Amino acid sequence: MAVLKKIFINNFRNIELQELEFSPNVNCISGGNGEGKTNLLDAIWYLSMTKSAFSSGDRYNFRHGCRSFAIGGVCLMPSGIETRFSIEVGEGEKRLRKDEKPVSKISSHIGELPIVTVSPSDTTLVSESGEERRRFVNSVLSQMDREYLDGMQQYNRLLLHRNRLLRDGTPDSGLLEVFDESLAISAAPLSERRLNFCSNLTPLIEDYYRKISGGGESVGIEYRSDLLKGNLKDTLYAGRERDIQLGYTGAGLQRDDFIFTLDGHPIRRYGSQGQQKSFLVALKFAQYELMKDSCGSPPMLLLDDLFDKLDMDRVANLLKMVSGKEFGQIFLSDSNKVRIRGIVDSITEDRSYFEARGGVFTAL
Repeated sequence: MAVLKKIFINNFRNIELQELEFSPNVNCISGGNGEGKTNLLDAIWYLSMTKSAFSSGDRYNFRHGCRSFAIGGVCLMPSGIETRFSIEVGEGEKRLRKDEKPVSKISSHIGELPIVTVSPSDTTLVSESGEERRRFVNSVLSQMDREYLDGMQQYNRLLLHRNRLLRDGTPDSGLLEVFDESLAISAAPLSERRLNFCSNLTPLIEDYYRKISGGGESVGIEYRSDLLKGNLKDTLYAGRERDIQLGYTGAGLQRDDFIFTLDGHPIRRYGSQGQQKSFLVALKFAQYELMKDSCGSPPMLLLDDLFDKLDMDRVANLLKMVSGKEFGQIFLSDSNKVRIRGIVDSITEDRSYFEARGGVFTAL
């Protein structure tokens, strides 16, 4: 498994300059609201995914008054080799280095440091539009499957060109035909991977949901896609006049959705708040299990304010489960350092504690 031994952070969110060394097992970050706990976890996520888990634009990650930030890490890779990664981000530019050598294609870094995060913001996966769920699925599959990531990039380029053509008002029908066929060819294997992902994830979600909630409800994911209704090329042709009027493509992977279900019904409408929270935690731990099997080693696990989702007993049970040898490096944040120390000390001796105050982290 990949282990983050050390991280360097400069001008990221409220963190001016920090260098921290981590335990290969459990790392606990305590502190009040707004002190920087989540920002530290997001910096770790950024080092893995080359983007924030929360902010769509890099400018929102600049420390106040700054126009750039940098994050670096020393990682022990599954091969046993110690590797250095660094990302420097300015206004309109992003530079990634591996062992001090520039990485020309940033997307090639995705999957080098597999990672899973569980945070209060996960509620958007239930409450918001399908875009949030597509982003989640793309994030998971891109870490496990390089061909999927490359395929999605190709599909999005084709979609961008088709939309530009539609906005011309009187697009060339022959050229639209070419784009329709190309999109259909590109989308088919991606849709199949999404369908398989849901099929593989569902039994894992059911297992973790039972462990977390103790309930007997049946939970799952229903994949909805235009591609399940027929050939995408035919669907695009049938909707061409509408697309020309609207100026964008109305069918395809960009309209896919993943419906989370409870006893066969959308959990968004029929699940209680407690059931939704339990489902989301089960979803993320199922993701972890799937990624561990696919990547051949456990990903890093970020648990941001887990007590926001579950009571103390359920958190303790989860931590006992994830601190075993089959799990990898864990980063856990909580506002109550006494509470989390009481749980973690009873589980493992291999742990580190940090306290956050105003973006400064002190080892305890």
